[in-house]
Amino acid sequence: MRAISYSRTGSPDVLVLEDRPVPEPGPGEVLVRIHRSGVNPTDWKSRRGAEPGTPVDPAQVPNQDGAGVVEAVGQGVQETWLGQRVWVWEAAYGRPAGGTAQEYAAVPARQVVLLPDHASFDLGAALGIPFLTAHRCLTVTEGGPRRLGPGTLQGRTVLVSGGAGAVGNAAIQLARWSDATVLTTVSSPEKAHLAARAGADHVIDYKRQDVVAEVRAIAPHGVDTIVEVAAAANAEVDAGVVGQHGSVAVYADDGGAPLTLPVRPLMVPNARWQFVLVYTAPDGWKEQALQDVSAAVLDEAVAIGEEVGLPVHHYPLERTADAHAAVEGGAVGKVLVDVTD
Repeated sequence: MRAISYSRTGSPDVLVLEDRPVPEPGPGEVLVRIHRSGVNPTDWKSRRGAEPGTPVDPAQVPNQDGAGVVEAVGQGVQETWLGQRVWVWEAAYGRPAGGTAQEYAAVPARQVVLLPDHASFDLGAALGIPFLTAHRCLTVTEGGPRRLGPGTLQGRTVLVSGGAGAVGNAAIQLARWSDATVLTTVSSPEKAHLAARAGADHVIDYKRQDVVAEVRAIAPHGVDTIVEVAAAANAEVDAGVVGQHGSVAVYADDGGAPLTLPVRPLMVPNARWQFVLVYTAPDGWKEQALQDVSAAVLDEAVAIGEEVGLPVHHYPLERTADAHAAVEGGAVGKVLVDVTD
């Protein structure tokens, strides 16, 4: 089978196309024929590493997210999985041969989720890291909710920083599905159109508008939850708009900049700052998040594509390096690798 791997850290050109034997699923595993592989920022950051040129042994097959069809099952896995369409999450985490940038991937059965017939492989490969991250950000506020779904965020106000990004888009869609009032910030009119298509109720261009003034005009008592992509840059703004017992969920590191918080303005509302990384999040939460994201897919409440503000960029497997470069370069939308036609 064809597979992409890297044996040293570095730029996208360390990714090579090679021929590997089709793996056998071990106990508790399933073999998935990958149709689409999703590329996320953590994929290129892992590939680049802390020090480029560091040997990677055994070689790593990249990419955590994917979608495909179960071709075989290992010992202890029910045969009812055979032939099922699935989406895959955290395929490569701690598993050098498990990434989705290959034609077949053997992954633990708990890391595949049924994909309904109406959902495309494109959507399946876009669900993992972005939607799980968004779910975590939306469920860490004081008093909950701990689950998402229709009505769970009714009466609550959510501010999504960077609503045109993949996680921002997922957060808008999930918050809208859960009946929150959704505000978002963007950096251009073009991105404002994308965020509006995702379902945001109010879109604020932070380069042309006063975010604190605009948010407070819409939500005089502040917002309940902030989904934050650039904490260091936005700390003062977040302190100015967070409401009583509100939370700021930080899921990205904006260039390693140090974070300075205005303590007194955050003490008064008893605000919470929560840092979010899906890979090390509690297992109990992951099970709930997988169920909720699956329910959103079943409800046809989430999607990808221009019509929902998330343009899709396709690359063939042999151009996985270009796909990584696109994400690393800040491509707007979702980057997917077409593994199988």
